Amino acid sequence: MTLTPLVQSFVLHFGEMGSRWGINRTVGQIYALIFVSARPVNADEIAEALAFSRSNVSMGLKELESWRLVRLQHLPGDRREYFSAPDDVWAIFRTLAEERRKREVDPTLSMLRDALVQPATTADDAHAQTRMRQMHDLIELVVHWFGDVQKLDEQTLARLMRMGSKVVKLLDAKNSMKAIAGGRGAGASRKEIGRG
Repeated sequence: MTLTPLVQSFVLHFGEMGSRWGINRTVGQIYALIFVSARPVNADEIAEALAFSRSNVSMGLKELESWRLVRLQHLPGDRREYFSAPDDVWAIFRTLAEERRKREVDPTLSMLRDALVQPATTADDAHAQTRMRQMHDLIELVVHWFGDVQKLDEQTLARLMRMGSKVVKLLDAKNSMKAIAGGRGAGASRKEIGRG
């Protein structure tokens, strides 16, 4: 399997970016190759195309399987295992987000919950728990929000993402309307009290 310059530049870049996202560079390159391949590829083809050892490819594929980012399949008359990436990029995004939550966010929330139920025996511990509570509440809010976002269909999610700062403006307008309505209600009650 020979890589075109276009595919090679994508694979190399994806490997470098993967290392910045906490993914091994080799695993990033393997995934990039599988992602852009027009057909399922086997480990020997991946090793040849990327000039990686067969053992590195096998370990990388196991990691990608544990992340649920590749599909394993067999072709008729061929004993080798072939790998492909899901066709739907939204499904890939959701899977990545879910796996990162399970591996990184959930353990942090668990540790924070454990720390928050411990008795604070010193003023420093009480201060630390206050800060931990703030972190816990923020992370939990983000997790709940992301859970809601994960339930959206692709078209709605894409529309939401395209809205960007318009969402902030909408929320600001809503808050302004509430403030105006609250001000009228408060003014009316004051007038009524003045009459009584």
